[in-house]
Amino acid sequence: MKAFTGLALVAVSLSLAACNSSEEAAKPSGAPVAAVPAPAGTTWSATVNETPEGNFVMGNPDAKVKLVEYGSFTCSHCAEFAETASPEIRKLVDTGKMSYEFRTYVRDPIDLTTALLARCGGKDVFYPLSEQFFANQGAMFEKVQGQDDAFKGVEQLSPAQRPVAIAQIAGLIDFAKQRGISEDQAKQCLADTATAEKLAKGVEAANNQYQITGTPSFLINGVLVDNAANWASLEPRLKEAGL
Repeated sequence: MKAFTGLALVAVSLSLAACNSSEEAAKPSGAPVAAVPAPAGTTWSATVNETPEGNFVMGNPDAKVKLVEYGSFTCSHCAEFAETASPEIRKLVDTGKMSYEFRTYVRDPIDLTTALLARCGGKDVFYPLSEQFFANQGAMFEKVQGQDDAFKGVEQLSPAQRPVAIAQIAGLIDFAKQRGISEDQAKQCLADTATAEKLAKGVEAANNQYQITGTPSFLINGVLVDNAANWASLEPRLKEAGL
């Protein structure tokens, strides 16, 4: 993509994956799963907990079916999945039968920048904010188109400064400010090199354990699902798992 020519100069040291590839894996299966009511006054889709690895899980922590998505904020197929599947995922999560965890699979510097901002409001707004970043993907690409000269200057900055500069070029700080994240808070999150390193290590771990070849990729109860890059192909696999 022409818009990313300048980004090569600030690329992070990560294994990049193609958007919408597939990987062979065993098919999950299971008996029908019973619904589990959420605690009084709550819904499971509004219940989000942080994992020891720093990811966020939506839903019943003891759900029998555990859906994990490896996704990228700069992957068009991931944006399409978010638009199509998010309401359906919430419906399933609200039954208490299934939990859902989005794991950021960082592919490029803009992806890393967006991931840092999506986490900036904490676990309770991570999913709504992530969905809005996906919805903004096309507008963001338009902003960075033709900005190669601006991106060339990014390589001269420190690792803590680069995401801030990229976010300013891509209009992401203003986007986050309109959604309740202050500019100071956004810049602090973007300068968080420890979280950036953790996200990079998450990619490495995913590659080592699951041989992720593209985004979005999905696990159902710890098993990589083959040939499922959209809701139409994933939903039948969830039914096979007992939903």
